Amino acid sequence: MNSSASTYRPPSDHYENFPVASWFCPPAFRAPIAAIYWFARTADDIADEGNDSADARLNALAQYRDDLQRASRGQRPSPRWPEVFDRLGPMIAQFALPIPLLENLLDAFEQDVRHTASAIRYRSDAELLAYCRLSANPVGRLLLHLYGIGDADALQRSDQICTALQLINFWQDLGRDIARGRWYPSIAQMARHGVSEADLQRDQPHAAASRMVASYVADARAMMLQGAPLAHQIAGRAGWELRLVVQGGLRILDKIAALDHATWRRRPRLGKSDLPLLLWRAFGPARSGAAEAA
Repeated sequence: MNSSASTYRPPSDHYENFPVASWFCPPAFRAPIAAIYWFARTADDIADEGNDSADARLNALAQYRDDLQRASRGQRPSPRWPEVFDRLGPMIAQFALPIPLLENLLDAFEQDVRHTASAIRYRSDAELLAYCRLSANPVGRLLLHLYGIGDADALQRSDQICTALQLINFWQDLGRDIARGRWYPSIAQMARHGVSEADLQRDQPHAAASRMVASYVADARAMMLQGAPLAHQIAGRAGWELRLVVQGGLRILDKIAALDHATWRRRPRLGKSDLPLLLWRAFGPARSGAAEAA
């Protein structure tokens, strides 16, 4: 795979809600962002694609982690994933990418494998948020590292945005994830709202399930709006990209609400018709999109 910056494209799953954002990506950072993306995308595929057993997936992720360590030391990784580490190794050296953040992503993928294989459920929302700290927050912190931003307030807002994006992805993909054996609504929340597993496996309206998803959507929106001012703190194209990412996430929440929050039945997504609204909101005030939280 060509490692030039011209091959950069936004992540195909986790960032498919925000296709316009890559237009504003600062050219100087396209190569490292592409390298980080392909590292995460490939690890996600190891954890989730194909018919390998859980043990085989975990063994592959362990070798992948070893290759990351080798690349971080300037050593030659195994020949198994040259399209990943041939581009990531130079970026680690050039930009001093924090290896623990990349390892956090691998921790999250390993957790996905174990949870799916053993039908492990998140007992509480606190456990779900702890997962987001591994699966989502490192991405934002890696980007801030590239932009030379490391103050505590910026890191906190980045974490709020990234966790919100991960949660939005969960509630957007609720039906698809359940079909794959991945349950992100916590046991505690399902019990609180009187929702059973069967309720989320039927293509039928369910008032209690809609209320549960609506509660999750409200929490994700509030978290996104708390982090949103970060986009106005970052100068230049990177700031505009983040504004569009934020507005893309908020727009998905609008679409979930328009479906009466029944995303176990239908998956909302962004389309070209949403672009004018995203651009209008991105050029608006820092808390644009807050009206829908009411």
